[in-house]
Amino acid sequence: MLKGDFHMHTRFSHDCMTTPEALVRRCQDVGLNCIAVTEHNNIQGALAVQALASFMVIVGEEIKTTHGEITGLFLTEEVPRGLSPLETVKRIKGQGGLVSLPHPFDRLGRSPLDPEYIDDLLSSVDIVEAFNARTTLLRDNARGHRLGVDHDLLVTAVSDAHTLGELGRTYTELPDFNGTAEGFKTALADARLIERRSNPLVHLYSTLNKFRHRRWAKKQ
Repeated sequence: MLKGDFHMHTRFSHDCMTTPEALVRRCQDVGLNCIAVTEHNNIQGALAVQALASFMVIVGEEIKTTHGEITGLFLTEEVPRGLSPLETVKRIKGQGGLVSLPHPFDRLGRSPLDPEYIDDLLSSVDIVEAFNARTTLLRDNARGHRLGVDHDLLVTAVSDAHTLGELGRTYTELPDFNGTAEGFKTALADARLIERRSNPLVHLYSTLNKFRHRRWAKKQ
């Protein structure tokens, strides 16, 4: 069985300071051996981690559309931010990727996809984050899980980690697969979700990291 986490960030995101090297070490320490790195609006972090890791790394991207965020997995090209939800999904699917809805009903300002667009896109959605460890309100995660069940979609439990300490607590246990998008979907059908909420204070680190990131970027 694989211990997977399919939503996490490195310093290639504006609100995270984790280096790719540190992320790989932490994953090894906590036994994560199948991950997706999903930077905000780029795939650079995923490619950097993939080049370092001895375990499976899925190239992902958490994309800011005109009406909230959509995650693409198994990407080969970066999807630009600022497109419509429909066009974003088309760009993901056009390169053989999978569409995942991140924190779909989080009401505390984390840019979930606008609910009116969720209904329109459901036929193209592959995965729903049924449990996002950074979603503070239990009923918001419960709505995500119910969306997946009601529409027969694949579901995941993810850390959405922006700090190293968040990795390894929440994860998705799934059978080994052949590394392809279709193989991943087959494996997720038999997955088990391990759900542990992060302390809400982790959001303060993300806010602090935005300021630290600006200072770090200026020095590069």
